[in-house]
Amino acid sequence: MAKSFVNVNTMSTVMIIAGESSGELYGSLLARSLKRALPDVRLLGVGGERMREAGVELIARTSDAFGLTEAVSAYGKIREAFRRTVKALREHRPDVLVLIDYPDFNLKVGSIASSLGIRILYYVSPQIWAWRKGRIKKIARLVDRMAVILPFEEDIYRTAGVSCEFVGHPILEEISAVLGKESFGTQDSSLGESFTMNPQIRAESRSLLGLDPETPILSLLPGSRPSELTRHLPLLLNVVRKFKTDPATAHYRLCMPLSSNTDEGRYASWLSGFRDEGVHIHKGETVRTLAASDIAVVASGTATLQTALLEVPMVVIYKLSPLTYQLGKLILDVRHISLVNILSGREVVTELIQERADTETIMGELKKIISDTKYREGMRESLRNVREPFLGKTPSDRVAGMVIELAGGG
Repeated sequence: MAKSFVNVNTMSTVMIIAGESSGELYGSLLARSLKRALPDVRLLGVGGERMREAGVELIARTSDAFGLTEAVSAYGKIREAFRRTVKALREHRPDVLVLIDYPDFNLKVGSIASSLGIRILYYVSPQIWAWRKGRIKKIARLVDRMAVILPFEEDIYRTAGVSCEFVGHPILEEISAVLGKESFGTQDSSLGESFTMNPQIRAESRSLLGLDPETPILSLLPGSRPSELTRHLPLLLNVVRKFKTDPATAHYRLCMPLSSNTDEGRYASWLSGFRDEGVHIHKGETVRTLAASDIAVVASGTATLQTALLEVPMVVIYKLSPLTYQLGKLILDVRHISLVNILSGREVVTELIQERADTETIMGELKKIISDTKYREGMRESLRNVREPFLGKTPSDRVAGMVIELAGGG
């Protein structure tokens, strides 16, 4: 079916689909930008509490499925979310459909939306550069425009004939919202002081979190998905116990920020263990906690980029189910798993995956960061380089503009 255009002054409905926690944050930021630009627009979507608070009428909730075994266990919820989404597409015929990452779900939804003549913007690219590269052909057939959040992705899609723009990364907006818009300076400014070396930002963050201004801080970021928490919390608790008894590190204060959507009751016994060891747990305070930190252990994912933007030296960990890991080794076409190293094109931060993610190896890397000044400061310099392409961009406002352009035929 041919896709029609609408008068942007009469555009009535936009649908936003975010399948997971990070995408749901981006969807909520986009929803707020759309509401500012078009106060009367109706927003429908798949998301979570943050999107609902931003004015989105939820059709279904986000899924925490990740990997083969996790996806199998969540299959019923995903199938029901798909059914509701397709029903809403047919009933409401949104002027524009915004798909955020989550490709296995969103490409199926996109196929149906395209057949209905609905304009499609894909925001946050599937990682076609890492695996299943053939998906780019399907994406090129379905979508009208792409908004990508990593700088090298723009050329990949343009080469495939897709109208594409690098808009920056939404987590920079989250950081600026928490720490102040002046934190990164304006588009015309230089990089300026680092967060970790800026006494005012660090002191304010520590004060707001009830932390001593002088004591060095290690933060532990276990991930946000249930599968990540299940595998990483026991490992990190062992690291905490080792860290506290080692004379070289015992003087550190330990913090663990949890994602705002973490079901604390589900992990109560593990979290109790962390609290018994004196770990400060801050739910929904990842940015503030990282801004207060000297070093971090971070589960691979968007949080590694967040940590890099805040210029905190880190060690990256990740554990998967054995089956998912073995399949991943067969199909992934990347040398690195963390966004920091992928964007740098080399190993800037140490990645400890599966059996390498053990207490002793993590401790060894943390002690190297603490004791080796040249190594630590070299890492910080590399993190500043990672940050540079993202400065001066406001992705949510730009994507809202792209939605409006797309509705009007732009």
